[in-house]
Amino acid sequence: MEWLISLLGAGLVMVTLRDLFHTLWHPTRHGGLSRLVMTALWRLARRFRARRRVVGLVGPLAMITVVGMWAATIILGWAIVYLPHMPEAFTFSPGSKAAQEPALLDSVYLSLVTVATLGLGDIAPGEGWLRLVSPLEALVGFALLTATVSWVLEIYPALTRRRVLAIRLALLRDAGPATRQFDCTAGALLLHSLAVEVARVRIDFTQYAEAYYFHDGEDHSSLAATVGYAAELADHGQAATRPEVRLAGELLAGALKDLAAILDQRFLHTGGAPTDVFAAYAADHGRAS
Repeated sequence: MEWLISLLGAGLVMVTLRDLFHTLWHPTRHGGLSRLVMTALWRLARRFRARRRVVGLVGPLAMITVVGMWAATIILGWAIVYLPHMPEAFTFSPGSKAAQEPALLDSVYLSLVTVATLGLGDIAPGEGWLRLVSPLEALVGFALLTATVSWVLEIYPALTRRRVLAIRLALLRDAGPATRQFDCTAGALLLHSLAVEVARVRIDFTQYAEAYYFHDGEDHSSLAATVGYAAELADHGQAATRPEVRLAGELLAGALKDLAAILDQRFLHTGGAPTDVFAAYAADHGRAS
C-alpha cells in the first residue's frame, strides 16, 4: 500500500513534467493542462464588463497561473512520494521538533525546501532509494525555474513581431494606396515582406500558443484589428499587371490563408473562410475588423 501511494505521487509529477515539456518544447500539440488553464482564464475575462482592461492582464496572469500550477503539483507529487515513509525512513537533525509534526506537514515541507534547492538539512532521507529521489526533485526544481525564465524570454519577442506587423498594416491602411501604386517593383517587395511577416506570426501562434491570450492594446499595434486589411493588400497585388507583383500578392494571400487556418484550428473553431476567421479573431479580442 505504501508503494502504491508513492507511485501515485510519482505519476502526478510525471503528468506535470509532460505538460511542461509539451508547452515549452513541443508546443505544436493540442490540449494540455496549461492550454486549458489559459483558455479558461481568457473566457472568464471576456465575461467582465470592463473587458479590454481585464483582458489586457490575461496573458501575464495566465503564465503566472500555469507556472504556479506546475510548481504546486510537483511539490504535492513529491510530498505524496515521501508521505508513506515519513518519519521512519528519514533522519532528523538533533534537537529538531520536526519529527513531532504530522507526517503530511513534514512531507510537504521537505518537498518544498528540496524543489526550491534550499537543502536546509533538518530532514534528510535515510533509505537508499530516497537518497536518490530527493536530489532528483532538486534537479526538477532547477529545471522548472530555468524553463520559466526561458518561457518569458521567448514569448515577448513573438509579441513584438506581431505588433510590428500590425503597425505596418495600420500605417498602410491610413495611407490608402490604390492598386496602381502596387503595380511596380517596390509594390512587389512590399507585399513579399508582408507575406514573410505573416508567415512568422503564423509560426509564433503555432510555437507560442499562449501569445494568443495577450492583448495588444487599443492603438495600431493590435493585429486583430488590422489583419483584415492585409487581405485587401493581397487583392491589390493579385489585380496588378506586373507578374512579380501578382506573385507577391498570391504569396501574401497564401500566408494569410495559412494564418487563418491556424487561428481557426487552435482558438476560434469557426470553420469558415479566412475573412470569417479574421472577423472572429477581431471580435474575440474586442476589436472591429
